[in-house]
Amino acid sequence: MTKNPSQQLVLLVEFRIRPAHIEAFESAILRNAAASLTDEAGCRRFDVCRDPDDPALFFLYEIYDDQAAIDTHLRSPHYLAFDALSRDWVEQKAVRKMVLRATDAPIS
Repeated sequence: MTKNPSQQLVLLVEFRIRPAHIEAFESAILRNAAASLTDEAGCRRFDVCRDPDDPALFFLYEIYDDQAAIDTHLRSPHYLAFDALSRDWVEQKAVRKMVLRATDAPIS
């Protein structure tokens, strides 16, 4: 296990999407994730996960260098466009912010 002295921040975001918009949401969030990784120097990871048994449930795992990087993300043109496009598609959204304490932990 590698300790993370930089105290990167992790956003855990869970979305429940209205059934009529699941495929459109997936396409939009994948574009947003790719743009975040390409265009934002402080975005280190942006995983998009979808529940195989519940297609309306999405989970994001995002790693940022610090709070300033998160703030930059939330003001970015691609995020603002994604948010405006998908806002009405979202039935529920939960966001948690965590401090990354270790990385590369072995999987048992």
